[in-house]
Amino acid sequence: MHTPIWLAPATPLPDPCLALHDELLAVGGDLSLARLREAYSKGLFPWFNDGEPVLWWSLDPRMLLACAEFSPSHSLRKKLRRLAREEANGNAALQIRMNTAFEAVLEGCATARGREAGTWISPTLRAAYLDWHRAGEVHSVETWLDGELVGGLYGVGQGRLFCGESMFSRASDASKLALAYLVNFLVRHGVQWIDCQQQTAHLASLGARPVPRRRFLSILAQARQQPAPPWGRGRLLQSGLLQQAPASSSPGSA
Repeated sequence: MHTPIWLAPATPLPDPCLALHDELLAVGGDLSLARLREAYSKGLFPWFNDGEPVLWWSLDPRMLLACAEFSPSHSLRKKLRRLAREEANGNAALQIRMNTAFEAVLEGCATARGREAGTWISPTLRAAYLDWHRAGEVHSVETWLDGELVGGLYGVGQGRLFCGESMFSRASDASKLALAYLVNFLVRHGVQWIDCQQQTAHLASLGARPVPRRRFLSILAQARQQPAPPWGRGRLLQSGLLQQAPASSSPGSA
């Protein structure tokens, strides 16, 4: 059994290849941009309760979604076909947007139904990812209905890999629609993989599969050597095209 390393400010995070199984690798440190970048470059992520030291995890197996294997349900496919027909209307009631309300998506994920008793997306963690978003490396995809944010997701870009962090819905299929549009955006720009971190039946139903840690780390290393897709801010179309928005045109921007 691997003994977690207690991190001093200058202590590097351990090599995840040294871990045996689904393990906690390190404890402590901070959530600075430098530390978060180091962690994600090694396939680690923070997961801890508010008031605890930061806990750094490496999962084995790791849940990955191959974009080419994304498998929406029959009802979601039907909804996507209807949305495709409505896209030509710039005033469509339902729209998918990127990076126009990142802070609100964080809030939605932290307060989603079922998390009333507490959330791992603590104010400290939210502040860290908001800073990282402002640095241009963390992104949100949002579902808007009649001008109201009703669902979405956020995650970390690692070259040609997207590390999904969390999602939420306040309307039927709102987060799944955001994911479907994200997949199309990634495919359009040559991104093959979404890191889903933990195994769940929900993710498996959408096509995600567990892979050994070493396989994930190999995919991560290759993805980080490739250019990132053109993340931006605006309305996403189902083709994966992003219609860039002027800096002040979208509500709730962060």
